[in-house]
Amino acid sequence: MEGVRLFSSSQLFPKAVNPPEMFGKSCETPEHQALHTSAASAAVGKHLKETLEGLVAHLFGPDIKTEWVSEFFPFTHPSWELNVFYKDQWLEVLGCGVMRQDILNNAGASDKIGWAFGLGLERLAMVLYGIPDIRLFWSQDERFSKQFLPAKDNLNSPITFVPYSKYPPVYRDLSFWTPLGKSFDGTNELMEVIRGIAGDLVEEVKLIDYFENSKVSKGSAKFSSYCYRINYRSMDRTLTSEEIDVLQRQIRTVAKEDLKLNIR
Repeated sequence: MEGVRLFSSSQLFPKAVNPPEMFGKSCETPEHQALHTSAASAAVGKHLKETLEGLVAHLFGPDIKTEWVSEFFPFTHPSWELNVFYKDQWLEVLGCGVMRQDILNNAGASDKIGWAFGLGLERLAMVLYGIPDIRLFWSQDERFSKQFLPAKDNLNSPITFVPYSKYPPVYRDLSFWTPLGKSFDGTNELMEVIRGIAGDLVEEVKLIDYFENSKVSKGSAKFSSYCYRINYRSMDRTLTSEEIDVLQRQIRTVAKEDLKLNIR
């Protein structure tokens, strides 16, 4: 779910007799875009945060703790993530920010300034109903869907997901090395490769081991080693080692050829 709010000068500064300028030309800073004045950017950011804090208070209760974390998104600046402290842990709820002025200019709204946010409804439902795995939303298992039938007649029905038995996981490791001093910054690309091949059979991928081989004999190469563990699990059946081995070989091949990783 996405939301956008645009402001004219009078809307952004409704109580000002002589409202501050919204637009200018300067260097972009962490606080504002090059085309925005600091006053306008601050006012938009304040309105955005107050609005979204009201939203999460409505969803989680008025006493919910929140925190704002600066982030990068391509279509907003400055940008933030909003986290809530719910059930003894911090949870990311949404991303937001001041809209890039170029977008508004190209849309014929060059006299406006605005904010935008994006909220993952599935993630929110997982938090509110205690659903542990996002893939359950696409499962055809009636043990999942029937639990939410009361909400069809009453959206305020108190529902807490009741877990049902899962099939066993299958683990495989992917290890590779890079020259020492050259950090591996392709984690997102690696995840795309893994999920592009194995799809929803991948439940989790995490880094489980890292070491630097810096003390070696003269003439030997120094390197950093990474090991990622892939947790395969089907929501509908028991996976076999044979079918997972086929996927693992494909992942190793693509990681080597496309990502240029030195697979171990």
